[in-house]
Amino acid sequence: MNVSNATPTAASPSVNTPPATTSSAVQPHAIALLRVSLGVMALAHGLLKVFVFTLPGTVGYFESLGLPGFLAYLTILGELGGGLALILGIYTRWISLAMIPLLLGATSIHLSNGWMFSNEGGGWEFPLFWSVALLVQAGLGGGSFILNRRFR
Repeated sequence: MNVSNATPTAASPSVNTPPATTSSAVQPHAIALLRVSLGVMALAHGLLKVFVFTLPGTVGYFESLGLPGFLAYLTILGELGGGLALILGIYTRWISLAMIPLLLGATSIHLSNGWMFSNEGGGWEFPLFWSVALLVQAGLGGGSFILNRRFR
């Protein structure tokens, strides 16, 4: 048999295909890494608003943008609660979807600042990327290391 003319079959996978056991064993952990990273980022942003900018300062900032002050509290609650839920793996798909409007709101606030988040006032690429990552997380689910399988 000429090896160059051989076609891969189920018994002989192609050279570029990793073994199914490797990818299927690693994938839940990769999904969990994304989930926990998103949760830590959300928690950090919520805590930043509470301890650095302070509640009155965050409310004032939202009002300076023409937004109602109560949205600052809802945003903080969404970031803190959503971040903790993601870290613990509680209702990952729903929490990820629920957080997307927060990040799209942040994206819209930063649109006039330009593309890069290092611009004065922060750009819009980071909150938009974060929105996309949350959408991906919602599609992937919780992965491994979740608090309880019932909460997937």
